[in-house]
Amino acid sequence: MEPEPLALPGTDDAWGDWVASRAHEGLAEGAARVKALKAAEPGTLEILERWNDAQIALGNVAALSSLVGAVHPDIDVVHIAEGFQTETRRFGTDLRRDAKVFAALSSLEGAEGLDQDQRRVLDHALRGFRRAGVDQSKAVRGQLRLLDARMSELSQSFGRRIRDGRLTTSVPVAALDGLPEDYVEEHPSDPDGMVALSTDYPDTIPFLTYARDPAARRAVAATFANRGWPENDAVLAELLEVRAETARLLGYADWPSYDAEFKMIGKGRAIPEFVEQIAAAADEAGRSEIGVLLEAARAAGEDVVDASNWRHLHETVKRERFGVDAQQVRRFFDFAKVRQGLLDVTSRLFALSYEPVAAPTWHSDVASYDVVLTESGRRLGRIHLDLHPRARKFSHAAQFTLVSGIEGRQLAEGVLVCNFPRGLMDHREVVTLFHEFGHLMHHVLAGRHRWVQFSGVSTEWDFVEAPSQMLEEWAWNPEVLRGFATDASESPIPTDLVARMRAADEFGKGFLARTQTAYASISYWLHVERPADLTGRVAELMERYNLIAQLPGTHFHAGFGHLDGYGSAYYTYLWSLVIAKDMYSAFKPVDPFATDVAHRWRDTVLAPGGSADAADLVSDFLGRPYDHRAFTAWLERRTGTGSEVS
Repeated sequence: MEPEPLALPGTDDAWGDWVASRAHEGLAEGAARVKALKAAEPGTLEILERWNDAQIALGNVAALSSLVGAVHPDIDVVHIAEGFQTETRRFGTDLRRDAKVFAALSSLEGAEGLDQDQRRVLDHALRGFRRAGVDQSKAVRGQLRLLDARMSELSQSFGRRIRDGRLTTSVPVAALDGLPEDYVEEHPSDPDGMVALSTDYPDTIPFLTYARDPAARRAVAATFANRGWPENDAVLAELLEVRAETARLLGYADWPSYDAEFKMIGKGRAIPEFVEQIAAAADEAGRSEIGVLLEAARAAGEDVVDASNWRHLHETVKRERFGVDAQQVRRFFDFAKVRQGLLDVTSRLFALSYEPVAAPTWHSDVASYDVVLTESGRRLGRIHLDLHPRARKFSHAAQFTLVSGIEGRQLAEGVLVCNFPRGLMDHREVVTLFHEFGHLMHHVLAGRHRWVQFSGVSTEWDFVEAPSQMLEEWAWNPEVLRGFATDASESPIPTDLVARMRAADEFGKGFLARTQTAYASISYWLHVERPADLTGRVAELMERYNLIAQLPGTHFHAGFGHLDGYGSAYYTYLWSLVIAKDMYSAFKPVDPFATDVAHRWRDTVLAPGGSADAADLVSDFLGRPYDHRAFTAWLERRTGTGSEVS
């Protein structure tokens, strides 16, 4: 019998009790399975089965508490969820330091008859135990337990201060000059003629892109760059120390060395080498592009390209040099049409159908769909789209797991959590939506495994962005866009406009790649150096790598949420991009829906989940090991574009 979707509470007031009940049941189930594992005959496969059972139970609690803590509108329910996040993490870390469980699993190392999947599950489990310190002394294990509990508290605090620390900037109504009509309508002035702009993306990013008032842009940009300040400065400083001490106790030089061990990159010291490689490759194009932006700045009476004006200048260049006016472009991207278009595109690409579901969720904004494989009529999972901003909601864009799919036991359920406007969208927001939906597809398509370790987005962390970065390409294809990008009169977006948009997008990728190397260097070096003056060191790294000047008196690191979730591994966005460009080269530009290629991508890269190393999955798809050629060609094409417009 096929598993059913999770039944969510039907009323708002039932959520707190439901979360607590499901979490308690999951933790009790996990404990019972661990007990059964310890009682199993050494060297028998029952040990591995009970290990899988325990991981499923704990994973269910971890996924639910993480999601609810990020999206639920009731702060009391959020606090309940955060409590179980901490408890589940403590359970998991104690489990991986349990010598009896480790001994039971170790008894299988020499066992005969394990198939390839079972051997992979065992090897990864034992590796996790050793990395948790199971073979350390009792005293060290005790220290590690305390450090891990503190790490969990600090991580929650860091994210909460960004999520809940919503700031506002008051600007005169005249400062909205240049903004789209719908934006102006959605931001009325108060009796004093002032408009309050929040640090939510739909408020801040359009303002920094279109507003003509330099002083107002500067004020809004400064507020945005001070999210989480000053509280998160101390939180981050302690978090870095706790991670470093954890790594030291486990015998590693630093946190990046510990963290990189099980990623594709392999070694922490390889991270700055990779960052330098990308920074050098993007340098010529980036500086050429910044020169063009500086010309535009001087024409407008400004003398620097900085965090307050680069988006506005970039938009000016796109409009004047490429004939692309984002405000004209956005009239083709109505949110409702884009959302349906995304479903239609991925339905065609992966041979899926999406069936709307009228089921209760945590907020009325959420739209739910069952995902069905059209070839067989089999339901693969359920997705929930929570795509608009609200108070206390997770403020970025990400895919969250609700349920990990397990063959015959649990239906895969994933949630897309974003903050898009309800009306017209900028094209860059469309690209972001495609990107995040790529993660959702990965989660659902890889939800048919027996072993939870293989389920969903469970590949190496520096590969995980590649499939979603690859799906972005469909948001640029003129054939694809004409299927859903229509204006109010239902006229599709002109093909020549899409071509100009693509050319305009090529301009800027040099300096934006350099910005990414700045973020990656901050992510790495803060963990290695743990400087006393975080603001000062971040400023130095920004100056070295980022070609865009930062605003004085701002504290980027305090609102850089990836320092929690990604830790020292922000480089993964660039690492994955190299692979994504290579994978997309398998599609011919004239046929983005080539069935054989699309289905091979679905079946050899996405559906396997974590059942094989990422490098092997890509090799299976491409018929060869991945390389840098497509990425290099992308950079060279950008360099050419930058030279032509300069």
